[in-house]
Amino acid sequence: MRVHWSFLGLSLLYISAECLLPPSNDDLQQISQTGEKYLDKEIENAINGVKEMKAVMEKSEQDHKKFLSSLEETKKQKEDALKAAQDMEEKLAEEQRVCNDSMQALWEECKPCLKNTCIKYYSRTCSSGSGLVGRQLEEVLNRTSPFSIWINGQNIETLEKEDQQQSQHFQDLEKRYSEVADGVDSIFMDSMRVFDHMHSFQPLHQPNPFSGLYRMPSIFSQPTRVYRSPVHDPEFHGFHSMFYPMMQRARDIFESFKPYMGSDMDFPTEDGNVNEDVIITKPFGNDKMTCREIRRNSAGCIKLREECEKCKEIQHIDCSGKKPLEGPLKEELEKALAMAERFTQEYNRILKHFEEEMFNTSKLLDTFSKQFGWVSSLANRTQSDDGIFKIRAVISKTTEDPEKQADTKVSVKLFDEPEMTFTVPGDIPWNDPKFSEIVAQEALDRYKQSTVVVK
Repeated sequence: MRVHWSFLGLSLLYISAECLLPPSNDDLQQISQTGEKYLDKEIENAINGVKEMKAVMEKSEQDHKKFLSSLEETKKQKEDALKAAQDMEEKLAEEQRVCNDSMQALWEECKPCLKNTCIKYYSRTCSSGSGLVGRQLEEVLNRTSPFSIWINGQNIETLEKEDQQQSQHFQDLEKRYSEVADGVDSIFMDSMRVFDHMHSFQPLHQPNPFSGLYRMPSIFSQPTRVYRSPVHDPEFHGFHSMFYPMMQRARDIFESFKPYMGSDMDFPTEDGNVNEDVIITKPFGNDKMTCREIRRNSAGCIKLREECEKCKEIQHIDCSGKKPLEGPLKEELEKALAMAERFTQEYNRILKHFEEEMFNTSKLLDTFSKQFGWVSSLANRTQSDDGIFKIRAVISKTTEDPEKQADTKVSVKLFDEPEMTFTVPGDIPWNDPKFSEIVAQEALDRYKQSTVVVK
């Protein structure tokens, strides 16, 4: 009889092993605790990731301070040079007023010649747009003083216009930078609130996975800064997307001044290859401009002045024994313009360099945000007495194939989210140590899909 009962017990154990019984309440509690420990590690990793994200932004803020200092110094030098050029131009204009009538007469004959010459060379090489170029050049010449076409260097009006463009671009860049900084601060501060929250709920008898993390005890003892963060805006698609349109606009601005910035221009190679459009060659000197550059800034056609006799006569006009364009004032003006142009280019260089740095940094910030930013969304979540994770039911499905293990249907409660239900493959039974981790990870993945900052 004893042998019979022993055999029956072994049979029951075999049946239990082959057809696993549903877990008891104690089993569900144990599985939930194992899953919660797994989630604690995931939250810890995410908080560490956000800390790295914050460190990247802090490094960027150091670069930002250097950038502002360099820009401020260069802007001051540029403004001083522009002021000196304006003073020299006014003095030159005073000398020119003595023979204003004579010079104006020459100028009225010079302007149409310049316009026609520009259209001729443009049409010879470029496929379309000659009418637009002619109208634009006419407007420029009507605003230009006669002697200024013989001053080497950028026109003061052009430099002033570029200065305004630079100032506007700088303001736009600073606004975007502040929004990125506020966004990162928002994610970081919320993540530190999660850390404090998890730390306070951790039972004393359990090892604390957050003990090695950076602690911010001041979060609840001091008023929290109000951030103008863009990350909760439905239209927000990532930090990187904030800088991409700016880069294109900046290129358009810098391109429009290329006819005056010879050192920055793209020239064709010896085999005739060019980066854009068709090249138009000016008849004097080795300068070259593309069709696009002339369309954007037809003032470059002023360099065709040697083609027009009346324009050349302006250069040597005698004003009561003085020749303004052959005296020392012209040389001083050209030096001041050269300085203003150099500092204008330097300002552009610094501005573009920092923008490229932020363009690249924003890509890195998005990578951190996609991987770890979800943890900041827990700052406003509540935690029940059951903890952050609880498996409420585990039900094995039936299968018509006796050789195939039945899948397991699981109902889970994560944070204060609505209860979610999904299926675990049948080859992983509920008493497998991996079961709780798989369930916890699946629940977390579903949570991330609805809360991750960057889509």
